[in-house]
Amino acid sequence: MAALAGANLIYGAGMTESGVTFDYAQYVLDNDMARMVKQTVQGIPVDDETLAVDDIAAVGPFRDFLSLDATLKHMRSQSQPRFMDRRVREDWEAAGARDAYAVAREAAVRILEEHHPEPLDDGVTQQIDAVVTEAEEHGGVR
Repeated sequence: MAALAGANLIYGAGMTESGVTFDYAQYVLDNDMARMVKQTVQGIPVDDETLAVDDIAAVGPFRDFLSLDATLKHMRSQSQPRFMDRRVREDWEAAGARDAYAVAREAAVRILEEHHPEPLDDGVTQQIDAVVTEAEEHGGVR
């Protein structure tokens, strides 16, 4: 999470009980929120396309420009949560009424089962081992 809004450390992602417990589903939710904050901090592009002045002028005052393709396209480029469901209650309930935590928990389980990170280069592994060995020799690891 190094690039979040210029910060180099985000404490607490995935943590509950004041950091005593780590929850993978909560981590997935917190990561989604951090992604949306990062996008917001980057700003909203303002240009001829995003302002859609020509489209709005063509539709005219007091009419519905929200249903235009351009409006939908640019609306979807803003703050799209992956786990929060923004459907109206009736549609959400008809789809099973699954809350964000349940959806995030399924994603966390899937990530833990399916993700295979790229292995570290041998040199990196040796450097990490050297740091751990030095810490153990100086009593820093208990």
